[in-house]
Amino acid sequence: MATQWHGIQQLLQVEKRAAKVSEARKRKNLRLKQAKEEAQAEIEQYILRREREFKTKEAAALGSHGGYSSEVKKGDHPLELLRAEQG
Repeated sequence: MATQWHGIQQLLQVEKRAAKVSEARKRKNLRLKQAKEEAQAEIEQYILRREREFKTKEAAALGSHGGYSSEVKKGDHPLELLRAEQG
């Protein structure tokens, strides 16, 4: 009878340890999921920030050249002005 009791005690201890391991795995998986979500949010913020920086630089670069293209479209091209003066 004592050996049966000892075996039951061992089974109960093993079950308790298994429950602790299971809970630890659940907590670990939850932390991993949260970390992935946080990392994804950081990545999205980084991408948005870089896109804004790019658009700002692009607008600055095109803005300096944009004046020339608008002059060409208006017909204020230097060659046309010279032709108008000569003709």
